[in-house]
Amino acid sequence: MAELTISGSTHPILKDDYASEWMGIEVVALDDGHATIRMMLRQEMLNGFGMAHGGMIFAFGDTAFALACNQTNPSPADEGNITVASGVDINFLKPAFRGQVLTAVANRRASTGRSGLYDIQIYAADPVAGVPAAGLPAPAGAAPADAAPGTVPAATAPTATVPGQLPTDILPGELVAEFRGRSRTISKK
Repeated sequence: MAELTISGSTHPILKDDYASEWMGIEVVALDDGHATIRMMLRQEMLNGFGMAHGGMIFAFGDTAFALACNQTNPSPADEGNITVASGVDINFLKPAFRGQVLTAVANRRASTGRSGLYDIQIYAADPVAGVPAAGLPAPAGAAPADAAPGTVPAATAPTATVPGQLPTDILPGELVAEFRGRSRTISKK
């Protein structure tokens, strides 16, 4: 199961998010207006060209967007509201491939009233043998025989991050997509 928690707490929107669970998304960092997540590209996430399906990259970026838009611990006044996408754009810059680890960094750029603007950068990195990563399974052949099981690029414990920056223990790789989201806060009903 994916590591959908950080510091022992679950983001409320992930409680019943079966798509993010299926994708194997790991939450690395959360803050007001910021989220960093990662996942490994699996075979069933590829298109007919053997590269990441654009819909998988989009869904991954959309999860980072949702986490950055919605408060982890909403105040009583905000409990009846959710923040959703009012529009998004994505630019695919480079392909990503099976076994690579994707990292998405989402940051709020502006917020006025019930509307917001967020930028999400998505990176792809090749697995690095012998470097453990919490929650991510190792791709076939990624680690040497004497390495610990479950090794991919990242340090043993993700560290907190400054909004807009990757944690120092994440090897981001190459920028593969830029996602821009426009949000709107609405009533849950």
